[in-house]
Amino acid sequence: MLSCRVSSGLRALTNCRYFQSNSPFFGQPISSNVNEPDGPIINTSVPGPKSTALFQQMDKIQQSGAITFFTDFEKSTGNYICDADGNMLLDMFMQIASLPLGYNHPAIINVLRDPANQNTFVNRPALGSFPPLNFVEKIKNTLLSVAPPGMSQVQTMACGSCANENAYKASFFWYSNLQRGGALPKIEDLNSCVLNKGPCCPDLSILSFKGAFHGRTIGVLATTHSKYSHKMDVPSLDWPIADFPSYKYPYEENIDYNNQQDIDALKSVAEQIDVYNNEKKRPVAAMIVEPIQSEGGDNMATPFFFQSLQKLAQEKGVIFIIDEVQTGLGATGKLWCHEYFNLPTSPDIVTFAKKMQTGGYYYKDQLRVDAPYRIYNTWLGDPTRILYLEAILETIRKENLIEMNKAVGEYMLNGLKESCRDFPDLINSARGLGTFQAVDGTDSGVRDKIIMKLKNEGVLTGGSGNKTLRLRPSLTFTKKHADLFIDKLNTVLKSL
Repeated sequence: MLSCRVSSGLRALTNCRYFQSNSPFFGQPISSNVNEPDGPIINTSVPGPKSTALFQQMDKIQQSGAITFFTDFEKSTGNYICDADGNMLLDMFMQIASLPLGYNHPAIINVLRDPANQNTFVNRPALGSFPPLNFVEKIKNTLLSVAPPGMSQVQTMACGSCANENAYKASFFWYSNLQRGGALPKIEDLNSCVLNKGPCCPDLSILSFKGAFHGRTIGVLATTHSKYSHKMDVPSLDWPIADFPSYKYPYEENIDYNNQQDIDALKSVAEQIDVYNNEKKRPVAAMIVEPIQSEGGDNMATPFFFQSLQKLAQEKGVIFIIDEVQTGLGATGKLWCHEYFNLPTSPDIVTFAKKMQTGGYYYKDQLRVDAPYRIYNTWLGDPTRILYLEAILETIRKENLIEMNKAVGEYMLNGLKESCRDFPDLINSARGLGTFQAVDGTDSGVRDKIIMKLKNEGVLTGGSGNKTLRLRPSLTFTKKHADLFIDKLNTVLKSL
């Protein structure tokens, strides 16, 4: 039973207690880990000479500055990633939060070995026009079997960016149809929109939040506000940007300040909607928000904030979109992170990708498009990814991985908080849900040194925001892995 501290009607998410340490899921051995090493194996610096040589070759044919190291995926196993030099690192980042079962899991390998799946891999269909015979059954057994409560419609896509792009389009279609009273546009209006003119190319907008990340393609980039490197030199849209709560930690020691953050952010949302609706004449058709701002620095908000945000969206006639691309499929100790918020009704749209293997979005019935080809592209995802998802969901259920994620996450968060107390001049603000966790360095330089030194201690982590170290392990991550990580982190902190 979820039990959290409550102050002034707000739940302090980072203090949630999910399971006691005697939980049957606590540190449960996972079948996929039988071939894992006992711990990291470091033969060279990271990156080593082979990775460096490959980087130099790659950099001659494309910009390669984002490469951490070249990976030997054949030797990577479970929660360990092997680099080109044979270094085995405990992977706390998992291909940017996209591998739910770790590397080379038997369930995934068996999907490839099954002769019945051969045609799915050989013949990639244009799903919107030529779906395979078993596609309806597969969608029901996978995507719809884990749909957020109250949602029974789903649209597949290839990635998180295109999931959000098309969620925006669905919102615009809904809003425009509402404004027309359900009537069809005049033929002259339809012709004008082909030339990017109104009224069928209306001046509508999507509200997003400071610190948000929703993708890198042109449309969603207008709602991404985490780093200038994502947006520099790219023309953008004049769409509203509201404040997101920025809490002080430990949360329970800053209740009044954090409560005010919620109130101020909600006021900012209401003001932005009014300005764009009334002054700028660019009405807000939808708002999009992450349950935890991931790329922006692992910024969290309370159930009170999200409940109030949904209520505000309903009052203003705005579609409420929750972006679960990074937080979905058990990453936070629940199937969907927004389940923590106890929303009175389901969101209007929930987007997904990463751990779900395919991109896409769930939506309420009223957002169903009224004609073919309005939400469409050649592939609309990939049936092979549905096969992988089917095996992943079966493994998650069989091995109770989401429940274990809750218990192990609580255990690891306690360890992170203790490290913050022991090294307050280096790290602070440990927070998270499940094993979806983060801690801040005192500045970006300290954070970057910690990430670099952890790599050479055999632990791979990631950065987010200005000074945040983020943790995104697989769902097969156990107490043993958490102990290893905390031990390595403390070793690095002592060295600094």
